[in-house]
Amino acid sequence: MHLLKFLEHRRSVRIFSNTESIDPDEIKDCLKQATLAPTSSNMQLWQFIHLTDGLWREKLTKACLNQTAASTAQQWVVFVTRQDLFRSRARFILDFEKDNIARNSPKEKQKKRIAVREVYYGKLMPFLYGRFFRLLGIIRKLTVNVMGIFRPVVREVSESQMRTVVHKSCALAAQTFMLAMAEKGYDTCPMEGFDSKMVKKLLRLPRGADINMIISCGIREGNSGIWGDRCRVPFETVYDRR
Repeated sequence: MHLLKFLEHRRSVRIFSNTESIDPDEIKDCLKQATLAPTSSNMQLWQFIHLTDGLWREKLTKACLNQTAASTAQQWVVFVTRQDLFRSRARFILDFEKDNIARNSPKEKQKKRIAVREVYYGKLMPFLYGRFFRLLGIIRKLTVNVMGIFRPVVREVSESQMRTVVHKSCALAAQTFMLAMAEKGYDTCPMEGFDSKMVKKLLRLPRGADINMIISCGIREGNSGIWGDRCRVPFETVYDRR
């Protein structure tokens, strides 16, 4: 199939078949493909929790407000943001970049490029992603407002705005996962209707983790698996060419 076919196949399936099964390794492979999604500054502040045991069904369905998309699914993937891991991820990427530059950059440019990465991942990323009762966000906002007097700057740097950045990157991974599932002929339903506190407790996640979305997986139950035709507002209402 071409991309358009994948996009047309992907629907938010509300009822899954209880007779057709999916190999967990197939879903794992789709999650590997999800890691190829773009992510802000390559920080990859995400975690994918793949639930395969049917014993999760009752508790997860309750946390998902008893949605049939959760109760009839065969497996589930919880997409989690891990902003609390910003230091370890920044160190990992910095180490990778040093080796990457050594292997692929001209020798006369390696020292300068490594120095830039050390500032970016060693200082800037910890400064941007750090959280401390909103105080760091206030300091960042004041800093960019002053810098913005003299040149263009990224202004969305408060703690709540950086949280949004992390969630956007995680959502891109989730969409990539759903398209990978569609390519295999499988179905999904991204759910945002859930009790996040209950889900975090159920999965024993740390305080610094957030639930981005829960995606149920399976094969749709015929035509009853989806809610009729797809509804989209007219393209002209969202498209603005200038």
